[in-house]
Amino acid sequence: MPDCSRMLVAACLAVGTAAAAAPAAIPTDLASFQRDVSPAILARRPVPAKQWRQIEPAVHALALAHADRLAALDDDARTTTLATLADFIDARRAAAAATPVLGPGRAVIGLLDPDRGLEPKEITAIATAYGCTPQTILKQDTPGETLDTVAAEFLAAIRAAAESGAPTTVIVLGHGLPTEIQSYHIPCANLADALLDGAAARAGAGGAVDFGRLVIICDDCFSADFLANLNTAIEAGCRDRGCRLQSLPACIAGTNHGRYGHADVGEKFVPHFWRDVIELYFIRRPHPPAVTLRHFFENVDAMMYGYGRVPLVVGTEITGWRLVDPDLVQDPAVFVPLTDDDLATLRRILGLGEDAPLPRWLDAG
Repeated sequence: MPDCSRMLVAACLAVGTAAAAAPAAIPTDLASFQRDVSPAILARRPVPAKQWRQIEPAVHALALAHADRLAALDDDARTTTLATLADFIDARRAAAAATPVLGPGRAVIGLLDPDRGLEPKEITAIATAYGCTPQTILKQDTPGETLDTVAAEFLAAIRAAAESGAPTTVIVLGHGLPTEIQSYHIPCANLADALLDGAAARAGAGGAVDFGRLVIICDDCFSADFLANLNTAIEAGCRDRGCRLQSLPACIAGTNHGRYGHADVGEKFVPHFWRDVIELYFIRRPHPPAVTLRHFFENVDAMMYGYGRVPLVVGTEITGWRLVDPDLVQDPAVFVPLTDDDLATLRRILGLGEDAPLPRWLDAG
């Protein structure tokens, strides 16, 4: 083979190899996104370091959900779009921040793991402090009760709450899987059905299904995955039933996508996330008149950020964090419902058609 032909083949092979090895526009893992993509977004949209770390995983999750659309853009347009998506997330956080989680006039439904010493007071103490009533706290701990009977009680309470439309916060503390409340073997599809049965009964024929006064908190392993699957199941259930969905619930996950929940295990099983909520908004004084999503976006997030990381301190100021144990990182997530106007805005940012299907919820970090 002539030398020039060999050089041409080698060049073609090099181009092919480079193309095959070229990184995706949106890396699938957060660490690569932080290294390869975030600096360009921050150059286009400078924000304080704390504000960026609070929403960076959410920007990554939203970018991954629309990776094909973003990959079709050139680098400059992609960076501009990502910066605008970050603006969108910040705006949705601000709009949802005043959503009440614990406060006067809210009912509370709790489900506690049957093992490891979790007691109703883990929920009733803080719920009572904020004037939450009525309280229905369930746990398999008396003779004659089984996991199945307690699960049935829980789903019945959920259905009744959805049918009443009363402001209600649901708190689940225990073990979880991406598609199941593992402690009681409750699939997310069953929880979605209970919610839809109640809301549809309240809405009546042709009415809108509205969970806008409902907050769901899950402190267990893979809770962000579970709550994302729950929202997806509710939307699918609405389509199957021919119902119009007005609003999904606000959801708080004690663990981010793919993350395990951790607890201190001694005489009692004390989950890190719920322990920090109790510390911040029950033990410390004075406490606010109500706990809102803002408190989870800010104070709870800040306290939880220390698990698996150590602060870098210059003088008296924390200037950054060093990762020391990735397995301990939970990084809670909050999911907020989206309105029709929110969806229209998101479609414009992404250059989608006005009827393009989008989830009616957002991982807001």
